[in-house]
Amino acid sequence: CWKTYVGRPETDQLRIPAINLLGNGLHESGQYEDSLSVMEAELAMKRRLGVSEHSILVVQSNLASTYSCLGRQENAVRMLRDVYSGNLRLKGEENGTTLLAANNYAFTLIVVRRFEEAKSLLRKTIPVARRVLDNNEETTLRMRMNYAKALYADDDATLDHLREAVTTLEEIERTARRVFGGAHPVATQTATSLRNARTALRARETPPT
Repeated sequence: CWKTYVGRPETDQLRIPAINLLGNGLHESGQYEDSLSVMEAELAMKRRLGVSEHSILVVQSNLASTYSCLGRQENAVRMLRDVYSGNLRLKGEENGTTLLAANNYAFTLIVVRRFEEAKSLLRKTIPVARRVLDNNEETTLRMRMNYAKALYADDDATLDHLREAVTTLEEIERTARRVFGGAHPVATQTATSLRNARTALRARETPPT
């Protein structure tokens, strides 16, 4: 569909959704380099046209996902930081989109092993999620799971941190199984994290021989 609209001016109402569909389609088909080029062009075009900040944030979020798929995690971190701060400014800390953006940003901080930043962000946003979204809501559970990951994955984690991670993940797994079922991604991902946390705890508790 994109080739049909190549010659149209940027202000043409059909061109914007066409380039968006192309970028997302390339991403879904695993053509991440091509998707990146299209999404970067979409972002630049929308900035030139002065579209809404919400629309810009959506493109930036998609770009961050593509950066992650390409292994460009630092680029993803910077983009997700902008997405979170933009949503925070635009919609406030209690908005579901803002909380989801905070979780995505924290997850990527963990990927690049910036654990203290991830923990600081999640300590600030998890209480908001629990108050606004409920303890059993998926975003809240994922935020808590990521906080536990930031605890046990840190090479400098204390014994108390590792025990807290295990306890937290045990609680999240029980909740996820009860609320969503054992096959739900939150349940299966928590189970994996729990195994990893228990392994880290056993290694720390086992005296050297």
